Formats: sequence, structure tokens, C-alpha cells
Amino acid sequence: MFTRRKFLRGTVATGLTLAASSHLAAPALAQGAKIRLGYVSPRTGPLASFAESDDWNIKTFLASEAGRNFEVVVKDSQSNPNRAAEVAKELILSDGVKLMLAASTPENTNPVAGVCEGEGVPCITTVAPWQPWFIGQQGNPRDPASWKPFDYAFHYFWGMEDVIRVYTAMWDQLSTDKAVGGLFPNDADGNAWGDPETGLRPGLVERGYALTNPGSFQNLSDDFSAQINAFKAAKADIITGVVIPPDFATFWAQLRQQGLTPKAVTVAKALLFPQSVEALGQAGHNLSSEVWWSPSHPFSSTLTGKSSAELAADFTASTGRPWTQPIGFVHSLFEVAANVMGRAGDVDDGDAVAEAVAATDMATVVGKVAWNGAGVPDFAARNVCKTPLTGGQWRMKQGGGYDLVIVENGGAPEIPTGGSMEALA
Repeated sequence: MFTRRKFLRGTVATGLTLAASSHLAAPALAQGAKIRLGYVSPRTGPLASFAESDDWNIKTFLASEAGRNFEVVVKDSQSNPNRAAEVAKELILSDGVKLMLAASTPENTNPVAGVCEGEGVPCITTVAPWQPWFIGQQGNPRDPASWKPFDYAFHYFWGMEDVIRVYTAMWDQLSTDKAVGGLFPNDADGNAWGDPETGLRPGLVERGYALTNPGSFQNLSDDFSAQINAFKAAKADIITGVVIPPDFATFWAQLRQQGLTPKAVTVAKALLFPQSVEALGQAGHNLSSEVWWSPSHPFSSTLTGKSSAELAADFTASTGRPWTQPIGFVHSLFEVAANVMGRAGDVDDGDAVAEAVAATDMATVVGKVAWNGAGVPDFAARNVCKTPLTGGQWRMKQGGGYDLVIVENGGAPEIPTGGSMEALA
């Protein structure tokens, strides 16, 4: 693939040849110059909960010994894919970043990775299931034979196969009719999770669960009567899906108004964050979701040496807010960036940096990160690394607030559970 970077490398090589023939010294990176990282995050808009720990994490990174070699240029995607692509280009063309970082759902990661791939700039992303990230960027997502690996874009997180295993293992702890109602918006995540061939349905059916998908809806909807009526007709006693927090709050209020009482509600995105659950009041008790990181995870930071529990406690002490799952993964992005740039040799050579990313094999605060193909299909082995996944349930605390209790760890037994799955009252 002929990228902008390869074009620039060619022109630089020509310039160096001319300089050598004229006995002129080629320009070099100033002694002690800081390496510039770009970071695209949904700091505002409906996905802003994912970015709550950004400022604290970046401050922590820059204060670490490794972080003193870097500067971080942050851009707000405003939870808008078009804006994410736009600011990624700004970071490349105007700010001259050497490595791009991005997190938080395919709406943010995919456009950033796509721009970087086109411009020949190395990019590391996380916090999006790998299928919506990898398959969602292919020219023809319906034709696996046409899928191609990326040269510059790399991703680490879990996949649909992992969330299916976690969700069904949680539901298997309850007595249900195995009738599942699905909430899938018309966005990259919703289309991936709701896809009848590559989404939740095949894995649920394999485990004896029936999925009712009433069709996609637009984000920030104010009427979920069509979905609720479909769930009623199917006698769904389990609700799942992947929705933004405002939409879940609307849906949950309308469902309860109609007197539906499912035994389990296990929803991605919306139920990840303590503030989203606390906003539901007592109606948040025993709602559940996947857990990608928590203070219970037995991993430590390569930047600070602190454990997951210490990292979470430091965040709360500094901000006065409860820990939230993105803390670990945003922190790990900067762990990986520091490790990669320390091995890359020439940080101005995007190809060298990309190969350093591909060769990564390190422990982080979210677990091992290594693009070695473990647990990933061959077509995605170069670009995707999987991280552990567990399941948790929100429990009200005496005096207010909620604890997220890990109730399923079958795929990651090194992460301890704190209880068992309980049915909704």
C-alpha cells in the first residue's frame, strides 16, 4: 500500500542524497526532545463517561519516569465518528504525532485507526470489541475472503466470543426460560452485536438461549415501545444489548412503567459506569454487565509499579469520584506507548514504530498485551490482542452508592469473584 508516509520517506531519502552531495548535515531530532503522542477521546457527548479518567491518567503518565520523555496532544472527538477522523488528521498533519492512541467504542477507535492506516502513522486503540474494530473497517464486512490485515493499526481488548461466554455463564447461575431480548442501536457496536451471523445470536443459540431482536433504533431515542412490546410477546426474562447510558435510562424507566420484571438485565456500555447506575436510584440494584478491569484484577502498572487496587484508590483520592473501568485501559495505553517507543529505535520512522508495536509482549495493569495471535483468528492475528473478561453485578451499598461485584470469572480464573449472580427483584 502506497501511503503518505512512504511518499514522505521517499522524498526525505532524496533530500538526504542531495544534502550528502553538498556536504550538508541532515536535520536530526534535538537532544532530549520529547516524543509527541496523539490521543483521541470522546471527552464530550453521550460517550463522555468513557473519558472520565483521561486527565488524571495523562497527568499520572507524564509524572512517571517514562512519561517525562513524552508530550501528549489530546483531541476531543465529541462522541462523533466524523469528528474523530477530523481530529486524527489534525494530530498527524498539524501536530506531527509519532504514535496515535485512541479508546472507547468503535465510533471513536475505528475512524482514528482508519485515518492512521491511510496516512501511514502507527496507531494503538482499545475499549471496543475486536470484531467491530477489525471487521468494521474492512471494505466488505460480509466477505471474509476480502479481509486484510492492517500495516499501522493495532488493537487490544476482548471479543464477541468472550462476552457471549461471560453473559451466558452469569445467566446460567439463575433459573430462567432462556428467552433473551436484545437492544441494538444503529451504530457500529449495535450493528456488530445484533448481526445475525457474527453477533450475539449464534453463540446464544449454541448455549440454549433464544434471542429476540426487534430491529435497530437510533441513539438518543425517546420511545422504546416497539422493543418492549416485542420482548413481552417473546416472554423475554433476560434483557441484553449494547446501548449508551441515556438510552438505557429511558428504556429501563419505560420497561418498569409497563410492569415487565426480567430476571436479568445484562447490558454493555450503559451499565459500565457507577454514575450511570447511581442515576437510576434503587432501580440499579443487581443490573449487570461485563467487567474488563477492576481493583480486583491482579495486575500492576509498569509506569508506577502500583496495583490495580492502588490505581483505583489513587483516582478516587485525587478526584473524589468512584473508580471506573476505563481507568485501567486508558492507563495501559500509555504503558504500551512508552514500551513501544522505548524499543522502536528511530521514533520518526513509522514503519519501525509499527513493527515495535507488533513485537510487543508485556505485562500491563489490564493484563498481558502481546500481538502474538493468541486466541485470535489468523486473519486478525497481526492486529488484534485479547485481554481477560469477567462479569459483574451492581449491588447497593449501605449508606448509598453501588459496588460492582464480580460474579463470573470462568475465562479468567486469576481474577477473583466477590459473589454469585442474583435475580432482579
